[in-house]
Amino acid sequence: MVTDPVPLQLAAELFPSGISRYAVGGLLVGLGAVVIYVGTGIPAGASTFLESTLSYVSGQSRFQQYVSSRDWRVVFTLGIILGGLAFAATVQSGVITTSLYEAGTTGELYEVGGVTFWSTAVQPWRLFLGGILVGIGTRIGKGCTSGHGVCGVGSASKTSLVGVVTFLTVATGTAQIVAAMGVSP
Repeated sequence: MVTDPVPLQLAAELFPSGISRYAVGGLLVGLGAVVIYVGTGIPAGASTFLESTLSYVSGQSRFQQYVSSRDWRVVFTLGIILGGLAFAATVQSGVITTSLYEAGTTGELYEVGGVTFWSTAVQPWRLFLGGILVGIGTRIGKGCTSGHGVCGVGSASKTSLVGVVTFLTVATGTAQIVAAMGVSP
């Protein structure tokens, strides 16, 4: 009997539903980062969205540094939001089926007027608090996981490499502590 090499066994344990969905997602994110960089010359990242949006209504110099790039940043962020909504409305709700995702495996499905919708099981206050904490973290870390993790690591930035290791270490530790405490959505 031949067994899989150890790395394949570990991958199977880490990704029990397969790795293809993550590979497809990673390729799409990488392609998006390349398109933004080639089109604008600026690394993609979502953490400057608020400041670039405030440049429309505030004359403070802190916000005005983003005037030249604020339009694509708004489009970038709207794309993230609309992409998530489109995925929830189609794939997560089961309207479109794919081998990469099994509808109804996360959150809750419900029907309204014959249309299936998806809703997260995470309580709204936790989503809000998580968003606030992520926002604070991106300011302290001088960027977000999309900027550091995709563009910074891709360009071998030492700052981004340290940032990503820190993000992953803290996220893993937090997830383990929260799970050990029995907290669920």
